[in-house]
Amino acid sequence: MAEPPLDRRLFPVTDQVLWMNHAGVGPLPTVAVDAIAEAAAAFRDRGGLPYDALAQRMEEVRGAAAQLMGVSVADVAFVKNTTEGIAFAASGLDWEPGDRVIVPDHEFPTNVYPWIALRDRGVVVDFLDPIGPRRELPIEVFEQALSERATRMVAVSWVQYGYGWRTDLAALGSLCREHGTMLCVDAIQGLGVIPAEFDAWGVDVAAAASHKWMLGPHGLGVVSISARARQELRPLEPGWASVSHREDYDNLELVYDETARRYEGGTYSLITIPGMGASIDLLLQAGIDVVWAHVDELCRRLAKGVTGLGAELRSVHDNENRSGIVSFTVPGTAADRVVAHLDSRGIFCRARADAVRLSPHAYNTIDEIDRVLDAISDLRT
Repeated sequence: MAEPPLDRRLFPVTDQVLWMNHAGVGPLPTVAVDAIAEAAAAFRDRGGLPYDALAQRMEEVRGAAAQLMGVSVADVAFVKNTTEGIAFAASGLDWEPGDRVIVPDHEFPTNVYPWIALRDRGVVVDFLDPIGPRRELPIEVFEQALSERATRMVAVSWVQYGYGWRTDLAALGSLCREHGTMLCVDAIQGLGVIPAEFDAWGVDVAAAASHKWMLGPHGLGVVSISARARQELRPLEPGWASVSHREDYDNLELVYDETARRYEGGTYSLITIPGMGASIDLLLQAGIDVVWAHVDELCRRLAKGVTGLGAELRSVHDNENRSGIVSFTVPGTAADRVVAHLDSRGIFCRARADAVRLSPHAYNTIDEIDRVLDAISDLRT
């Protein structure tokens, strides 16, 4: 296997611990830390003088995020987290009593609470049951649900946070267009590791914070909102940055920007956005397809290895629904105990949905995967 596509020297965490929790939080590479420090130092030393340069950098990051998401730069807005992006879709529509939303069961709360909160407005929220012990969500499940009655919105995670099932967004987007249904995607468990083509797939809204697979800072993320969706989604936090004349402060006409910038109500995080941009640039320079090929190989080796040790896989790794998450149970051993054992060996992961969840990235190596397998083997002896 070739060297990891992301330079390990940029990830000091590798000197401290074997990090296998990118589905939870990703460590910051040094280029991101340096970019944040440089922006902070500029404000420390020069006050507001670097604003124009940092604002220009923000637009460069917007363009890089658009490339990562496979959308037009006009579709991209900065958000503080995934929840805010999902909220633009959930609370921005003019709902009518009886409107229906479809959400898979076992979603992360980010893609549940914004929709449940609409029930007091008469919105019907139907949860789809995943199939089998791996909680699979084949397109037929959505097809059946959409055929039952008119649906205003389908809200789904691109990759399920627990067992790592990856939804076929191209097929689901096509199905939603057939039924005149909007598609909202929680993209946080895929963006930064799996190639995305949200525009081509017909995704109306896709939101992701940067602190997982994108290897960026906390409290920051991106949302893509298609031109079609912008016609229907009311900005929730209109402010000076939302309008087309945003630097003409004496003009108090509320004329929204034609792009997704209309959803950016106020002042941006000009200190942390460069950090997210540095991490996105790192991924794009490596090639997101190359990143995914490497992670996929690591996950396949890990999945095959744990199965050989008697573990029961909960994630899939033999079809196009696989992701960067390897989820499994060890018969007779609680997931928390497995996690604690791995932690004692300097391997950091987490238990989710009563299973052990490991999630490597493109700076991890085959040797590290074998180290994980050796530790699990020791637990079984």
